[in-house]
Amino acid sequence: MKIAAAAAAILAALALQTTLAGLVIRGTAAIDLVLIVVVYLALKSGPVTGLVAGTVAGLIQDSLSNPILGIGGLAKTMVGFLAGVLATQFILTGPLPRFVLLVLATFLHAGIFIGLYVLLDLRQFPDPVPAVIGQALGNGFVGVVGFQLVEWLPGFVDRRRAGRFLKR
Repeated sequence: MKIAAAAAAILAALALQTTLAGLVIRGTAAIDLVLIVVVYLALKSGPVTGLVAGTVAGLIQDSLSNPILGIGGLAKTMVGFLAGVLATQFILTGPLPRFVLLVLATFLHAGIFIGLYVLLDLRQFPDPVPAVIGQALGNGFVGVVGFQLVEWLPGFVDRRRAGRFLKR
């Protein structure tokens, strides 16, 4: 069941990411929903799940958008694994630690992604710092709100059902 839920979350993030990519205005910081899902899975299930989720999600995302297969996959694999390791070492249940983790994960992902492209002389990124900072802050905000909703929604549904049952 956990595997199916993780696969569904990755596929939903990929579908939403590719759908929203056409709507985003050029020059604005894009939010990486797939990275947010990988970090969430790593936080909840540990480094191995983060590694596998990062690999699968990154390779699928690469096959849909990038001409070079594997660079995004490698970046998301590293981020997923390290987020899982940090989650096992530190208490990352509050919104502020999760925001910081998402910001750091975005910087690491961008560093690996941009670094490999530049190192292999495949693409140049003129002044990527403002875009990466914008993406990091956006990922942090959207991720924290998303994490809170995902964790709050099942309890809300249960409370609603219990309330209806007691009224009958």
